[in-house]
Parts: sequence; structure tokens; C-alpha cells
Amino acid sequence: MRILTWICLSVLFCACSTRAQVKVDNARFKELIADSNALILDVRTPEEFSEGFIAGNASTVNVNYFSNEFIASIESIAKKDQILLVYCAAGGRSASACRDLKKAGFKKIYELEGGYNNWE
Repeated sequence: MRILTWICLSVLFCACSTRAQVKVDNARFKELIADSNALILDVRTPEEFSEGFIAGNASTVNVNYFSNEFIASIESIAKKDQILLVYCAAGGRSASACRDLKKAGFKKIYELEGGYNNWE
């Protein structure tokens, strides 16, 4: 029985530790953007960003996910243990961006569910 318990716990731990980010709803995202130590990361194109973006007490930065320098650009402005609040238009790019950010060593990554299109 103990072996089975250990196996289940190990599988659960591995599954949780491979998550690239925590998806949050609008309400939680609003709470998180009140933290001035967080960085709001808009991974849409500059054209999309110019049409509107999410602001808060935290700084908002636009870094195009399709840029060849995506990770390097973020590494130059954010600390690995800084809270990153990531969104795109609908959630596809931000999910990929969060996986890349985790691989790069960032630890506190929150993704807005539904992206900017779902923002209220």
C-alpha cells in the first residue's frame, strides 16, 4: 500500500511541477496587477498593443511573442523570481510564452484566461 501511495504522489508531483503557468480568471488577474512588483507582459504584436492594453499598479510591457528576441527581451527587464502576468489576445500565444518563460527559469508566471478579448 505504501508503494502505491508513493507512486501516486510521485506522479501527482511530476504533473504539477511541469505546469508552465497558473491560469487565472479576471478577478484574480485584477488582484495580481495591484502588486507594483509584478510585471504585466502583453505578448501580442505592437499593432494589437496600440489598440489597447491592460494596465495596473504593475508596469505593462509589450514583447511580441513572435520576436526572435522574445526571451532575451524579457530577461533584460524582469527578474527570474518576479511575478509575471502574461496575456495575449485569446490565450494561445500566452500559453506558449509561459512555457518558454518557465524553461528560461522564470518561476512566478500567471496567465490570464481568455486573454485580452476576455478582459473586463
